[in-house]
Amino acid sequence: MFKVKVFVTLRESVLDPQGKAVTNSLNSLNYKEVADVRIGKYMELTIEKSDRDIHEVINEICTNLLANPVIEDYRYEVEECVVQ
Repeated sequence: MFKVKVFVTLRESVLDPQGKAVTNSLNSLNYKEVADVRIGKYMELTIEKSDRDIHEVINEICTNLLANPVIEDYRYEVEECVVQ
């Protein structure tokens, strides 16, 4: 069994109005050192072992459902879980 952490973020070339609003709010709260905020999504998946390559499965899941490949990038971390 695998535990997969998926991080989805807007591409650098895509404007992030939500991130800009958070940046402005932090600056107005006197956190002047905060230069930029980008908002993203974090998901954890538990995937059972199968005959398919785990990276192939994760890439399909991300491109078909979790991320919009036109405007978002994704990365992931895989941990193998020990079942007791």
